[in-house]
Amino acid sequence: MPSGPRGGGSLLASGRAPRRASSGLPRNTVVLFVPQQEAWVVERMGRFHRILEPGLNILIPVLDRIRYVQSLKEIVINVPEQSAVTLDNVTLQIDGVLYLRIMDPYKASYGVEDPEYAVTQLAQTTMRSELGKLSLDKVFRERESLNASIVDAINQAADCWGIRCLRYEIKDIHVPPRVKESMQMQVEAERRKRATVLESEGTRESAINVAEGKKQAQILASEAEKAEQINQAAGEASAVLAKAKAKAEAIRILAAALTQHNGDAAASLTVAEQYVSAFSKLAKDSNTILLPSNPGDVTSMVAQAMGVYGALTKAPVPGTPDSLSSGSSRDVQGTDASLDEELDRVKMS
Repeated sequence: MPSGPRGGGSLLASGRAPRRASSGLPRNTVVLFVPQQEAWVVERMGRFHRILEPGLNILIPVLDRIRYVQSLKEIVINVPEQSAVTLDNVTLQIDGVLYLRIMDPYKASYGVEDPEYAVTQLAQTTMRSELGKLSLDKVFRERESLNASIVDAINQAADCWGIRCLRYEIKDIHVPPRVKESMQMQVEAERRKRATVLESEGTRESAINVAEGKKQAQILASEAEKAEQINQAAGEASAVLAKAKAKAEAIRILAAALTQHNGDAAASLTVAEQYVSAFSKLAKDSNTILLPSNPGDVTSMVAQAMGVYGALTKAPVPGTPDSLSSGSSRDVQGTDASLDEELDRVKMS
C-alpha cells in the first residue's frame, strides 16, 4: 500500500517528471500534475492543508509541502502463513490474500503509521479468532462464510484508518499429517458406506420392479383369461342360437313339406332309410348291440313309427271325429301301399 514517502509520477508543464526529494516524495515545483487514482496530501507550514486531486495543481513554494502520496487503486496484500487452533484443538497452517482500497486519504495518512502492516496484522489476528470458533470439518465446509466474517471484522476495525477491505480469500490450509491420514480414512469409509447404501437401494428397487412386473403379468393374464372365457361363452351362445334357429327352420320346412301331397309317404321313406342305415352301423362302434324283437320285419317297424307320428300330428278335433277317422284310414292305406313298394325296392337292392 503506498503511504508515506511514495510518489506517483506527476508531470510538469514542460513534460518532464517532477524532481523528488531524498525521501521519495515529489518536490514542490509550483505547478504539479497529479496522476489519476492518486491522492497527494499537502501540508502548509507543518499542518494539513489539502489533498491534491488528479490533474493540474499549483502550490506555494517553501510554505506548501507534499507529505503523503496515497494510491486509490485496489491493493492486493499477501497475508503470511500462520498457525491457528480450531475448536476441536487441531493446529492448522493457513495463509490468505487480502484485497483492500483506501477510501479516505486523510485518515490513511494520519490515522495509522503504516496502513499496510496494520491491516495485515489485523487480518492475521481476525483469522485466528474466527478459526477458533469452528471445528475442522466446518473450516472446509464453511470457507466462504469464514472469509466473509474476516472481511466484516477487518472493516469494523479499519474504518477509522480510511481503509475498506473488499474481500479476503484463504489460499491454502495445511493440516498435520496424522490428521490428514485420519481424514482420508474417514472419506474412504464414507464412500464405502455410500456405495453399500446405493447397492442396497438398487437391490430393493430391482426386487420391487420384479414384483411389480409379476403383478402386472398376473393381472394381464387373468384379464386375458377372462376375455377368452367371455368370448368362448359368447361363441357357444351364438352357436347354440344358430343351431336352434337352423333346427327351427328345418322343422318349419319339414312341417310345411308334410302338409303337402304325399308328405306322409316321404316321411315313411325317410324313416325306412334311417332304419336301414342304423342297422348297417351295428357293431361298428361297440360290442354291445340292442336289437328289436323282430329285426327282419321292416314293414312292422315302419308302420309302428308311422302310427306314432300319425297319433302326434293328427289328433282328433272335437266335433269332427268321423271325417278325421275316415281321412286317416285312407292316408294309412295309401301310406302302407307306398311303403310296401319302397321296401320291396330296398330289399331287391
